[in-house]
Amino acid sequence: MGKSSKDNRDIFYRKAKEEGWRARSAFKLIQIDEEYSIFEGVKKVVDLCAAPGSWSQVLSRRIFKDGSDPDIKIVAVDLQEMAPLKGVIQIKGDITSLQTANEIISHFDGHLADLVISDGAPDVTGLHDIDFYGQSQLILSALNITTQLLKPGGTFVAKMFKGDDMTLMYSQLKLFFEFVSFVKPKSSRDSSLENFVLCQNYIPPPSYKPVMIDPVLENQYKQLQYQQLEQHQEPINNNNNTSVSSSNKIIVPFIASGDLSPMIDIDQSRTQLN
Repeated sequence: MGKSSKDNRDIFYRKAKEEGWRARSAFKLIQIDEEYSIFEGVKKVVDLCAAPGSWSQVLSRRIFKDGSDPDIKIVAVDLQEMAPLKGVIQIKGDITSLQTANEIISHFDGHLADLVISDGAPDVTGLHDIDFYGQSQLILSALNITTQLLKPGGTFVAKMFKGDDMTLMYSQLKLFFEFVSFVKPKSSRDSSLENFVLCQNYIPPPSYKPVMIDPVLENQYKQLQYQQLEQHQEPINNNNNTSVSSSNKIIVPFIASGDLSPMIDIDQSRTQLN
């Protein structure tokens, strides 16, 4: 990491401390809004993978404000608990669960969200391909629940890692949004592979029916789906007894084969052999 990157990190770190933000990542959401106006006209927001709460904190200050508008609702979701924030409803839940989706919607009085955001990331291994795959699966999980929550015309923002397969992610997201772009706020370090995917104007395919399918765990479902695609059979039903249309099949999942844990550094293995 170069000196300039360290200086930028220190600037935003100090600024976060001075302004009372829980983490410097708050500035990333603020800068995305400043450039793309994602908060404009927004009254109902969902923050996925919210802990420790810096993005929810931005929503509290920039959207909820003094609480004078009763129509504004902010829901934060995470498996971990976080300290309370003014105007933010917290749900401890799994974003791959239909129960979590229903609980979120229940707080919106039958309405859908204007904006869904996610700053979540898996534990980083240091192996770029594995980290990129894990982050991609997390985005698909966030997109999965977003199709249950987001109103037509809404916006979706999620953390993304740079990788060779970004075109695949772009194609998958373009099925649901008119505009998809990758953005990197200035508060994100230049040396970091982190950027954010900004999806605007949610327009799901006419035949699409939202279903809650875990893109990592539903391998049995995927295998049956592949068989039907090959045999040109009718679509199967998922666990919720909801028919899955041809639009749902367009998102092609990735299935890891074998155990990834024994992977070792190639340089280390050569040293051992020598």
